[in-house]
Amino acid sequence: MDVASKWLRSKPRGWVIADFGCGEAQLAQELGAHATVHSFDLVSRNARVTACNMAAVPLAYASCDAAVFSLALMGVDYPSFLAEALRVLKPKGWLWIAEVRSRFVPEGADAEDFQPFIAALAALGFALQKQDTANRMFVVWQLRKAGDGAAEAGWPVLKPCLYKRR
Repeated sequence: MDVASKWLRSKPRGWVIADFGCGEAQLAQELGAHATVHSFDLVSRNARVTACNMAAVPLAYASCDAAVFSLALMGVDYPSFLAEALRVLKPKGWLWIAEVRSRFVPEGADAEDFQPFIAALAALGFALQKQDTANRMFVVWQLRKAGDGAAEAGWPVLKPCLYKRR
């Protein structure tokens, strides 16, 4: 979450942000008065979190400057979460995604392939601005809302997150 917070702090004060799959609303705490953060998750662990289906958040159309998914694309219906982010983003709004790289290794392959995911995001209506693969565990994308595309965009199946016990 530190990476998302740092990126958002580089943006103008007063932004409205939708944090999808927020957990305990850490991003809202980190940004404080810098931005208004709406925190959504399936379960509310504290008063800062709105419990809801992330495919139908209680925000108006084009009401947010940025949408954040930090390790939050869980479940087979993750494309509906991204379609909802597109709905709530203002024109040219930002989508910031961080995910575990191993989730993008196709069945039978030895290395990750991000292209099917990026192509589906483009078909949905997002334009890739930056892809950061410097971290060996995580990949981060910054995209801009470019229009309203097709929700049925040929989304890849993402592998489940498996964490090794240390």
